[in-house]
Amino acid sequence: MAYRSRCLRLFQAISFAAGLAAATLTHAADGAEALRQKYAELKPRLASNQFGQPLYIESTENPKQLKGEAYALLDYPLEKVAAALKTREQWCDVLILHLNTKYCRAADVDGGPGLTVYIGKKDPQPLDQAYRVDFGYKAESAPDYLDVRMSADKGPVGTSDYRILVEAGAVDSRKTLLHLTYSYSYGMAGKLGMQGYLATVGANKVGFTVTGDEGGKPAYIGGVRGVVERNTMRYYLAIDSYLKEVDAPKSEQFERRLKDWFSATERYARQLREVEREEYMDMKRAEYQRQREAR
Repeated sequence: MAYRSRCLRLFQAISFAAGLAAATLTHAADGAEALRQKYAELKPRLASNQFGQPLYIESTENPKQLKGEAYALLDYPLEKVAAALKTREQWCDVLILHLNTKYCRAADVDGGPGLTVYIGKKDPQPLDQAYRVDFGYKAESAPDYLDVRMSADKGPVGTSDYRILVEAGAVDSRKTLLHLTYSYSYGMAGKLGMQGYLATVGANKVGFTVTGDEGGKPAYIGGVRGVVERNTMRYYLAIDSYLKEVDAPKSEQFERRLKDWFSATERYARQLREVEREEYMDMKRAEYQRQREAR
C-alpha cells in the first residue's frame, strides 16, 4: 500500500510538472506569434519615425489607469537578449540606470522571488525618504520568446497595480522585437499628486505622441499621458543601454551604461532633460555603490 501511495504521488508530481511545462510552452508560442503579428503591423512605423531609430511608443489612459508601451527592434539575437535580461540581479543593474530608481535588490516578496526597489526624486536621496516598491518577479523563456514580469500591488505616490512587463521575440536569427509595458493604477491620493505635479514642475512637459502641428513643428501630447510616455522611454533606454555594454569588460560596464543612458536621453531633451550629465553620473555612482554594498 505504501509503495502504491508513493507511486501515485510521484505520478501526480510528474503530471503536474508536465502540465506546467506544456502551459509554459503554449504561453511562449502564443506570445511569440503575437509579437510576430505586431512586428508586421508596426514595420512601417519602426522604419520611419520621429525617433531616428526602430522604436515606437504609445500610451493609453483609462479610468484610474495609465499605460505606456514601447516596441523596439533590437540589433541582437534573442538568445543574447534573453541571457542578459533573465535574472533579478541583471534587472537591478538595468533599473538603477533610471533617473528615479534609487536602489534595487533581489528579495523574497510574498513568499516568492521578487525585487525590492526604491523610487524617488531626480536628486540624491536617502532611502528612508524614497518610496519602497516590492515587485513580484517572474521570468519565462523559450527558444523564440522571453517574458519577464515585475508586478507590485502598491506603487509610489498613491499608485497601485504597478507593472513593468517585458517580452521579446525573435524576428530572425540576428534581430529581436522588444515590447515593454509600464503601467499603474491610481486612486484619489495618486490623482491629487499628479494634478499637483502637472500644475507646477510638470506643466510644460510633454510626451512623444504627436498630436498635431505647431508652427511647422510637431505638437506632442502632455498631461498624464505625457508623464507615462516619458517614464516608458526612460525604462526602455535603460534596457537598451544595459544591452549595449554586455560584451564590454566587466569593470567598465556600469560606467559605460551611465554614459549611454544619459546620451540617449539627451537625444530627446525636450521630453527627458532633468539634470546635467555630471549630476546624473555622480548620483548614480553613489546609488550603485549603495546597492552593491547591500548585496
